[in-house]
Amino acid sequence: MKERNVTSLANVSSFFSRFLVYQKERFPLVQYIPLISIFTYSAASYSRMCRGDESIIDLGILVTASVTAILFFLLLRISDEFKDYEDDMKYRPYRPVPRGLVSLKELSKLGWSIIAITFLLNLYVMPSIIIPYIFVLLFMYLMYNEFFVSNWLKARPLLYATSHMLIMPVIDFYTTGVDWIQYDTFPPNGVEVFLIVSFFNGVVIEIGRKIRVPEKEEDGVETYSSLYGPNRATYFWIVAMSITMLSAVWACSFIDFTQTGSTMLIIAFSICIIPGILFLIKKKHRYSKLIEAVSGVWTILMYLIVGAAPMLLKSFGV
Repeated sequence: MKERNVTSLANVSSFFSRFLVYQKERFPLVQYIPLISIFTYSAASYSRMCRGDESIIDLGILVTASVTAILFFLLLRISDEFKDYEDDMKYRPYRPVPRGLVSLKELSKLGWSIIAITFLLNLYVMPSIIIPYIFVLLFMYLMYNEFFVSNWLKARPLLYATSHMLIMPVIDFYTTGVDWIQYDTFPPNGVEVFLIVSFFNGVVIEIGRKIRVPEKEEDGVETYSSLYGPNRATYFWIVAMSITMLSAVWACSFIDFTQTGSTMLIIAFSICIIPGILFLIKKKHRYSKLIEAVSGVWTILMYLIVGAAPMLLKSFGV
């Protein structure tokens, strides 16, 4: 019995050390924890301000929502490992699963553990949020199965991306819900606009990470630059950035933050599209990497400006 327990502990330790390598490559926590925490705090704060409540959200609820949102996105990554397994084995043997760093069986156990832990955590901290929580999981299930029209969707790349980017407002339904569901059956006016902002932020990140110079394209790796050409892909990215910015300005109007918010958003937008303009002028690898980087920076700034900043200013009477 003791020997079996020692072996079990060794296996857990081994997986943990390998998972640390896995996450650095496929889900860098050092990047995602602050990004998703800001996303969660801003969403809950925005809902609160739409209700006219300028008090800071309960810390326990905020931590629970942030941990759950981070693990939701990790579940999406794990799901992709299963969906992309055959292509990864054929075209990307350097990735963690094909090269044997972690197995699909191990990731499956991790995924089910995440679901069990987050379900119990949410049930304990705030039982009323379970319905939005389950809604997110159901949508993830549909995504995993490609909405049961896999071949049809894959033949239409933009529609495929659109259907999958809906996960952003779906998760935001949960993160705003940790506020409004305690007080009402339906979200307050303005939350629907915040969900639109989240959707287009997802589009910005999705397109931004799949723009490459021709020499960096890989066989079997579908990018928007390979599908539509680097120029058109970059224009799509700039359009998505523009729609996100305009939607964010609209969202600011529901919380009496239009003037200050608009100014901050326009400045952030003007700086963040510079890599896209540079890439249109000259196709350089460093510019395409900058597009990917500023997509994340833009997302953080947008959520700070629309949710976190106005809540903090209002809370301190500024």
